[in-house]
Amino acid sequence: MSEIASDEAAVERLVKDFLTEHPPETTDDRELRAARFDAGLAYVHFDKGFGGLGLDSSLAPMVEQLFLDAGCEDWLPRNVIGLGMAAQTVHTHGTDEQRAQYLKPLFTGEEIWCQLFSEPGAGSDLAALGARAIPDGDGYVVNGQKIWTSFAHVARRGLLVARTDPDLPKHRGLSYFVLDMTTPGVEVRPLRQLTGQAEFNEVYLTDAVVPAADRLGAVGEGWRVAMTTLMNERVAIGRRGSRRGAGAIGAAVAEFREAAAAGRADASARDRLVRLWTRAEAARLTNVRAAAQRGAKVPGPEGSIAKLQMAELNKAIFELCVDLRGNDGMQIEGYEMSRPDRSSGAGGSTDIRRAWLRSLANSIEGGTSEVMRNILGERVLGLPGEPRVDRDVAWKDVPR
Repeated sequence: MSEIASDEAAVERLVKDFLTEHPPETTDDRELRAARFDAGLAYVHFDKGFGGLGLDSSLAPMVEQLFLDAGCEDWLPRNVIGLGMAAQTVHTHGTDEQRAQYLKPLFTGEEIWCQLFSEPGAGSDLAALGARAIPDGDGYVVNGQKIWTSFAHVARRGLLVARTDPDLPKHRGLSYFVLDMTTPGVEVRPLRQLTGQAEFNEVYLTDAVVPAADRLGAVGEGWRVAMTTLMNERVAIGRRGSRRGAGAIGAAVAEFREAAAAGRADASARDRLVRLWTRAEAARLTNVRAAAQRGAKVPGPEGSIAKLQMAELNKAIFELCVDLRGNDGMQIEGYEMSRPDRSSGAGGSTDIRRAWLRSLANSIEGGTSEVMRNILGERVLGLPGEPRVDRDVAWKDVPR
């Protein structure tokens, strides 16, 4: 038996024994998650003492699925930034003190996280961001604006990238911080979406003080740390999208059957459905293959494959669903603004029309589909890169 197979069998026994001792149906959810963290079954590939067992990262999806199959709550929609991105970043780049401070309350759901990356003038070109973090005593004073910040209105912590040296080229003058969202000078404003929801926000930082102890990585290493976050973000979105995609294609099948019974579906609609089912199954198998890769502690650019296929496939599936509704697909009950506490980003809405409206953002959030194709072309296929005329120019000298 291989080492991985042996570890897999051992972890399965650990999970089984844990669930016997902490039955999901009678154990408080947060209490269960705290005990799971202490047992090393939160992130089995993390170091011992920090929610893991030091095992191969390919075992992590299996462990999560075992807990979901046992009836445990799926916390990813409620803390997608924390569980999908922040935990990996803190574990990779944080000190032991930072790991001890942040990882457990993140996993239990006591602290929700958000991601303070994009700005009005720095989205796809993230390294062009202009929020400033100026050293001041034992900390930094931060000023700037962030935008498209998912769940900032319920978050306690934020992953913040800010510019600490404008005299360096844009990629080299950045530093990475963990921001306490209750800090004076942090203002969160809702951004209302096409669905009526406001799960995104804009965040204004006005003389907000961040202690130096809350910096992740060294000064000027912000871009390197941010790459860990972004690679994990794409994997998390792609993996969750694959999980949602199974439900989405199931919804499309149900819509087709209803439309066919009402005389609204023809052979062309059936052909679209079968093609989409084939793409969804290919995407699922691609994610299974990616999860089976051994020894990958930090995801590589291949994670962009999962994110790209999820975004484009999700839009196509819900577009078919709306088309199958006929005239009813153009109507919706209302657009009253709400501020949800969980993500609907992969088509989680129970209303097909809202799910289609929400899916239109999938090819923008977490890196646009165009950026994903550039990453895959340059870093996976080895194609010539895009022209980058500002690579070695000081940020302050780049025209904006």
